[in-house]
Amino acid sequence: MRCCVAFAAAVTASGNPFAGHTFYQNPANAKEFDGSIATASGLTKENLQKMKNVASAYWIDVKEKISGTNTSSVEGILTDAASKSPPELVVLIWYDLPNRDCDAKASNGQICCTKKADGTCDYDTQGDCSDGIAEYKKDYVEPFVSVLEKFEGKVPVVLVMEPDSLPNLATNIGHPHCGNPATVTAYKEGISYALGQLTSRTPWVSLYLDAAHGGWLGWDNNLQGFLKLLDDMKLPLDKVRGFATNVANYQPLGQICPYQPDQGYRNAYCLNQQHQSDPCCADPCKLESQYNPGNNELNYAQDLTQAAKGVLGMDARVIIDTGRNGVADMRGDCSNWCNIRGAGAGMASSAAQNSSVVDAFFWLKTPGESDGCTSTLPDGSSCARFDSMCSSSDSIGSTSSDPRAPEAGKWFDYQVKQLAANAKLEASGASTTSTFVVV
Repeated sequence: MRCCVAFAAAVTASGNPFAGHTFYQNPANAKEFDGSIATASGLTKENLQKMKNVASAYWIDVKEKISGTNTSSVEGILTDAASKSPPELVVLIWYDLPNRDCDAKASNGQICCTKKADGTCDYDTQGDCSDGIAEYKKDYVEPFVSVLEKFEGKVPVVLVMEPDSLPNLATNIGHPHCGNPATVTAYKEGISYALGQLTSRTPWVSLYLDAAHGGWLGWDNNLQGFLKLLDDMKLPLDKVRGFATNVANYQPLGQICPYQPDQGYRNAYCLNQQHQSDPCCADPCKLESQYNPGNNELNYAQDLTQAAKGVLGMDARVIIDTGRNGVADMRGDCSNWCNIRGAGAGMASSAAQNSSVVDAFFWLKTPGESDGCTSTLPDGSSCARFDSMCSSSDSIGSTSSDPRAPEAGKWFDYQVKQLAANAKLEASGASTTSTFVVV
């Protein structure tokens, strides 16, 4: 990666916030990689050494990670990044809504609309989530924004907002935990408030809303429902840079196709068995036969930005998570997302130039951090946050010969070595076109 210029305090509406910056690498991540490198060999070791030097995002998934002096906190990370010459760009994941992760269990959060006796969230009790929203505003949003305010003009920052939350409201409202009025209120009011505070108090921070991935919102009705939700919420989208896709997932990057919409903003280039010899129509998840043009994340990003322009009047750009999508066809079922067996690390974090669609390919989830635990943890104890999706046939730990997986976010040595063994860290003609130039 090449870096070029010092940090400018604000990013213009047309400027790619990733371009021209060195990306911050947290020394805590390097220590995790060092532990795996020490017991690796051959190509796996060689790739782990390369992966150690690739920047990734930092998930601020509990209140305790906001303030502090070490690099496990927002404040410590920004202080360290600001001390570099020039200051290095930091990518953070904003992630602590009340009743977080309503459609799964692996990443259930610490702020609840109603708590059970054991302190975990009760997703069934209905209400207005007034206590949870108040806690989110006071103990997460306010301190987070206050820390960011200290670094205006000192360090460039990108924020990805609340992964999975609004996509769940757009498509999973039938799930009783997501459709619970308490959860709906928490997500809508929480995100609206957070964006209001960020855009008014830290306008120099580049904001991206999570937009799931092509295997989730790629269908035209799902995408339209998602955009209608954003429109109905009256969010300050004119102050939001764009969207993040494939966050913590494994959807292939692929190659972008010519844009030939047939209805609304759906690109029909690969549908109805058209152009199947074109590499851009490669479809490992078999989505095109279901009239989903989001067969890869570049095609999904193109449809997303076209639809956002038409529906919302938003000139959006996209960050694509490439941390673990170096292998395209390793899953038997592409709805599986937990610690996927046979996956590989994807394109190293890099900015895109000359693109009307993508700002960056970035490791938004660090390869090596677990997606969720097996029912039994590596130490033999039971995992309270076990999600059945982590026992899918594609998940590491679903067979007796596999090691057990740790809780979400914990380092998973076996997985990171597999990701390294199968890594494809460089851009290639098979994955990008001349539209995307890595800098």
